Amino acid sequence: MLVKTYASSVLGVEAQTITIEVNAGGTVAAGKQMVFMVGLPDSAVKEAQHRMEAAIKNCGFRYPRMKQVINLAPADVKKEGSSFDLPIAIGILAATKQMSFESLDQFVIIGELSLDGKLRPIKGALPIAVQAKKENFKGLILPLVNAKEAAMVDGLDVYGIESITEAVDIIEKRGDAVPLSINIESVFSNKKDEFQLDFSDVQGQENIKRALELSAAGGHNVILIGPPGAGKTMLARRLSTILPPLNIQEALETTKIHSVAGALNKDLALISQRPFRSPHHTISDVALVGGGSNPNPGEISLAHNGVLFLDELPEFKRSVLEVLRQPMEERKVTISRARLSVDFPASFMLVASMNPCPCGFYNHPDKECMCSTGNVKRYLNKISGPLLDRIDLHVEVTPVSVEELSSGNQNSEKSEIIRKRVIRARIQQDRRFKSNEDVFCNAQMSSNMVKRLCHIDKSCKSLLKAAMNKLQLSARAYDRIIKVARTAADLDGNNEIAQEHIAEAIQFRSLDREGWAG
Repeated sequence: MLVKTYASSVLGVEAQTITIEVNAGGTVAAGKQMVFMVGLPDSAVKEAQHRMEAAIKNCGFRYPRMKQVINLAPADVKKEGSSFDLPIAIGILAATKQMSFESLDQFVIIGELSLDGKLRPIKGALPIAVQAKKENFKGLILPLVNAKEAAMVDGLDVYGIESITEAVDIIEKRGDAVPLSINIESVFSNKKDEFQLDFSDVQGQENIKRALELSAAGGHNVILIGPPGAGKTMLARRLSTILPPLNIQEALETTKIHSVAGALNKDLALISQRPFRSPHHTISDVALVGGGSNPNPGEISLAHNGVLFLDELPEFKRSVLEVLRQPMEERKVTISRARLSVDFPASFMLVASMNPCPCGFYNHPDKECMCSTGNVKRYLNKISGPLLDRIDLHVEVTPVSVEELSSGNQNSEKSEIIRKRVIRARIQQDRRFKSNEDVFCNAQMSSNMVKRLCHIDKSCKSLLKAAMNKLQLSARAYDRIIKVARTAADLDGNNEIAQEHIAEAIQFRSLDREGWAG
């Protein structure tokens, strides 16, 4: 008898429905192969035969001793992973008339089986649910652990189950199983403003706080340069507390990526805060950008709609840093293989920190640097010019004095106050870019948009020209200074860019100034 069930396979951050055809019938001679699985299954899918046999028997059903042909369609798409166990098992039970099959076409079924018939978690529940709704399936049956995540999709009956038996009961409409219902607005709003860190914890460093406020308001990349213990990491980790909150669409996009990567906390149905990713400097280029035989998202995609923090930037391998250049411009990364090409979103803010030299005390106000001029140059040259050009703000971080630390200054602004200014600036940018669907903040403006939307007067042009000649800046740096100046004007509530905004933007180009690297 031939029966069809429906599963789903994740490719990139999107899902594709897989039709599983099970044909059971005919005798098999002793010692001969009984199960024939076709449709480009990988080893994990082929091994499902042994898991299913034990699981079906241990749940009180009969495993058929007859020829079984299992086709995974479309046959030209490689099927990977163990999440096809449950739909294949259900297909076998239906094909051998141990359960009814009339309503099988209403459900997408997904899940990995244990030998006792229990279900293990899967990856990519959210994109699978999105695709199931798009193709007008009535319901989705998947492991209980993943049910909250899938229930974020409205208009789809999501059933979280723990065993094969529960899946059969739902399909045959037995028992009292009800689909999981979640108020997405409630889940989203509960934790979006809960932060353990705050800018008020930081004593002094008002200039650096201003730079990070500019960074958050305009979506600008920033690098912090200073000696050990100056507070670079402490400041960077608080940047996400002043970024505008995610909207529902951004939260769903971010959750999809983390779901596909298997990086979503089992107790978290929806990511409601902007991600903050901080990979170690030993990371490989594939782990940073994404890849593998079955491409998975890397750290830059996991930081989508959030912050990617690279601590001790010169310690990263040169090849790792160079692969950042294209995603920083295009806000996506394309992973190409012989048979397929996958796009992962990668709209992140890059925040980097570094010491000014190998010993860490170059340009320090009190401590003497032990490095030669050549060593300082070699250390700074580990970061290429094209990468630095893509970083809008170069901020010099100086140590806080003992007097300032011990004063216990209570006037330091809280993140909540800074965040309100950032949100006001972003609202201005939303109005400015309402006719540009792919641009959301000043940092994302193209050169043509800078010319159209960022008008500067003669005094601003004169100041900018003098800075360009003295610092020998590139054309890309020219545009980035104007973008930062536009953000400074937005924070001040000004429609026009003034000379002080240009001066402030030029000030935050530390690595272009004389006195650095000799």
